[in-house]
Amino acid sequence: MRRVKRTRLATLLGSATAFGLLTIPMAAQTSHFSQLGWNWNPLILASLALAGLAYVRGLFHLNTAVRARLFGRLRYAAFAAGIVTLFIALISPFDILDDQLFSAHMVQHLVLLMIAPLLLIFGRPALACLWAFPLPARRAIGRVWIRSGLKHAVHVLMSPILVWLLCSAILWFWHLPGPYGWALRSESVHALEHVCFFVTSLMFWSLVLEPLGRRRMDYGSTLLFVATFGVQTGLLGALLTFAGRPLYAAHLSTTASWGLTPLEDQQLAGLIMWIPASLIHLSTLGVLFVVWMHTAERGAITAAATRLNAILRNPALP
Repeated sequence: MRRVKRTRLATLLGSATAFGLLTIPMAAQTSHFSQLGWNWNPLILASLALAGLAYVRGLFHLNTAVRARLFGRLRYAAFAAGIVTLFIALISPFDILDDQLFSAHMVQHLVLLMIAPLLLIFGRPALACLWAFPLPARRAIGRVWIRSGLKHAVHVLMSPILVWLLCSAILWFWHLPGPYGWALRSESVHALEHVCFFVTSLMFWSLVLEPLGRRRMDYGSTLLFVATFGVQTGLLGALLTFAGRPLYAAHLSTTASWGLTPLEDQQLAGLIMWIPASLIHLSTLGVLFVVWMHTAERGAITAAATRLNAILRNPALP
């Protein structure tokens, strides 16, 4: 059963990574791409490096048996892949390309919304990073977590309905032509856009995957949670694909050098948000359904064994 679960999760994580790399617009496969620079933003680089170092340090502080039981190679690989996809999306020349092509920008959004958060959350970073601190520091963090009200605040913020509404609002707001244009004209607004996508998506995938094993939603509710959000990303992709005219003025004069008209670039962006995103959501729904069935079967077997044991121990029986 565990092998089946690991195989299904590996399939989901693999498809998420593959779609992030394979949906790069074909227009970017030209000599122009090599002329683009790298975005050596020190804050992004420091954040990625710090996250990776804290994760590795925390793993080394755990004994071998606990590390193998709570993590394992698949979770290590998922976390590493999450860091790599963020590096590609935010540091590589691809980050410069998204200012010129809406389709490239959409790939970046796909990474921040669905690929990197999913991979990182599956790697259980919170648990690993907590163990990066010595025992006195962990105890102090625990006291602050409880006494300061942070635990209650996070519990409220992680309400499934609130998370769903936040993710939905962020998705649609930043894809409106006005806010999208603001983000392209201002580096600070662009950074805010990325933070909004990434933080709300971490919240979303935390509820879906529940990396510490304590589910806040049953599997049926989680399926509905994922499916209804997936409908929205599909609808957004379809609207962009079938729009009869370019909607984003910022790219009216930036796509020609890549061999695309503004409308073709927008249609490609719509397909990226529509098809790869839908496949990620469908893969997630499939994994959740299989795990749900296995969990229900295991619960039924346990309940039957408990009833049988109670019957056999009944002194009234001959």
